[in-house]
Amino acid sequence: MDNILSLKESVLVYLDRSGGLKKLAEDCKPVNDPQRTEAVYRFCFSVNPSDVIEVDPVLGDCVLHDPLKATRLFQSVCFLAIKTLSLIEKIHTESQVNVILKLTHLPPFSEYTLNLCSFPRVNVPMRPVSMEGLVIAMTRVTKYTQGARFLCVNEDCPCAAGFHHIRVHAPGATESATVRNDFSCTMCSSPLKEDVKFRVLGDKQLVELIHVKALDVLSGHQQSSVRYQSVTLFLRDELCNSMRIGRFYRVLGIPAHVHQWPNITWGVEANNVQPWEPEHLHTVSAGFQELLKGTASSPWRFSCIVAHCFALHIAPPGLYNTLKLSLLLSLVQTGADAKETFHNLDLLVAVTDTLILDRLMAYSLSLARRGVRHQASGELFASLSRDEHGAGTANIHAGSALLATGGICMLGDLGCYKKDKLDAIQSVLESHTVSMFIPAKKYGEDADQQLSFPVQCSFWAFADSSCRSGKDCSVLGAAEIGSIPVQLADAFGLVIQCRDRVGEQALLAQTVHTLQQAVQSGKPHNPICWEFSTQDYQKLIAHARGLQVELSPAAEKIIHGYYMASRRVRTQSQGVKMSVASIKLLISLAEAHCKLCLRTRMLEEDAVIAVLLCENSITLKHGASALIIPPDAVFPCDVGDVDGLHRRDATLDELHQNILRFIYAYAPGADMYITEE
Repeated sequence: MDNILSLKESVLVYLDRSGGLKKLAEDCKPVNDPQRTEAVYRFCFSVNPSDVIEVDPVLGDCVLHDPLKATRLFQSVCFLAIKTLSLIEKIHTESQVNVILKLTHLPPFSEYTLNLCSFPRVNVPMRPVSMEGLVIAMTRVTKYTQGARFLCVNEDCPCAAGFHHIRVHAPGATESATVRNDFSCTMCSSPLKEDVKFRVLGDKQLVELIHVKALDVLSGHQQSSVRYQSVTLFLRDELCNSMRIGRFYRVLGIPAHVHQWPNITWGVEANNVQPWEPEHLHTVSAGFQELLKGTASSPWRFSCIVAHCFALHIAPPGLYNTLKLSLLLSLVQTGADAKETFHNLDLLVAVTDTLILDRLMAYSLSLARRGVRHQASGELFASLSRDEHGAGTANIHAGSALLATGGICMLGDLGCYKKDKLDAIQSVLESHTVSMFIPAKKYGEDADQQLSFPVQCSFWAFADSSCRSGKDCSVLGAAEIGSIPVQLADAFGLVIQCRDRVGEQALLAQTVHTLQQAVQSGKPHNPICWEFSTQDYQKLIAHARGLQVELSPAAEKIIHGYYMASRRVRTQSQGVKMSVASIKLLISLAEAHCKLCLRTRMLEEDAVIAVLLCENSITLKHGASALIIPPDAVFPCDVGDVDGLHRRDATLDELHQNILRFIYAYAPGADMYITEE
């Protein structure tokens, strides 16, 4: 008894120091509303285990290892405070005070960490643990019983009135453990009957959490027999809707066995939820730092060599350079900035050799912050099923696009998709949201519901440009993207065509390169190229992605002028409307190139690269305009040696002048900010 009194004194001291008593007094004010008649009254307290240990180590141990006992101690102290200070007249018994302790954190030791790869399947102590994972499914918010009042049916029993029998939800308990019709009176053993008008309802939501390493399987790079199993989280009241599908979270919760006869399931009662991101490497390797110093004389050369030396184990130097650069630009641009605004760069590639392209995309996907390779037979956006934990509501499962939130979703060959799926992809590319219809009759809802989820990832796809499918190829540019509808290509934004400049020699070069890789894997076959490992590229991309770019006036004039000139020319000559998405694409490309060059201020040269890529993309979809540029404008010549790099710089300078002349000639008001010289 003395030990219990000492712990209660420590609870009182902690509440006084942490401001808990003041919060209790504030929370009691709305409860005094005469219209509120409830069996229990809920009070939440934020508890810092470190501060509790400083007040009383025994109480701190109780909070960390016996949370139910700690809750009872806080409940008793709160009840005494309420009665002593006359805060609530309607509370008559201690059981009417429902105390919830929200832990701020747990000690950083393995004993308090639950690894979702190896969580226990046996009976474990009900104490709080910390876990990190990815949300792959969640239900709609439903109701559960927080607390209920029961009265004895024997009118002569004292428990026939008052608040003697109060049942409150406990972690791991089902609805039937709180409310059912076979409870007996503890005084006379007569049956108990619920006083329904005093029942207190709360919100409940179920979430499926899986280990972050499951993404290695989704990206298609982990070739093993390992299987990952998700764990069910129970979110209640203020925690409902605190998690989103496809996001990472750190959860503090209490594991418990949920008894649903004849089955027993294992779940976690969430106590606290915090957004979380895995740690990533952010330092640029020494090799790239040396390259950056060696190419400081040219604003274009660093990104050129980075793209030229990328994925050399898949394709020989000189082939697919524009594609490699585009993949790198998408990798560094995909993500959220400091203001939590998401940026993406979708990519559609028209190619004749889909095998090499598939390998290039798959390799690039491994460098993404998060990469998911979608299978055409799987679910791309979201699917529905009935909840298996007794709620009976709809369980929403994430598809590949939602699982790739913040990263890349690789769609693969669009020729494998049916028309309805392609229409759905086009709709999501245009709106960046996916809608889910929940029929009320099937899932026990009061009315049909339409839910929308934001899609925050970049999409990569390719199509065989040799396929025609009866398309009218008389329109210039129509033959370049094969059987892909122009509307779908427009939705992607950036369209790239892999051109083999040297015809059969490209096929021979690829064949020789593949044979060399098979016979002498890992050995350099082109001494001109710099040697960069996959880890070097991972560090470079992670660092570049985190850079915050400032738009310079010179770059802004190029982007704005090209957009206005191109819109005017194409509207008059081709009837093609340049949407606002085009200027967003231009800014995104220029910003991505600036990041890839490890700069924080966007230069005019970054805008030139963006214009060249965008103009080539529009030409593939709608034909050429008055701005005449070569088909592979970003890499107009071989860059395998120093002379080639000089020739490229000279060609890009000339194209820069052509862009300025185009703007000066066709953009309204261009003479105000571009001189004729």
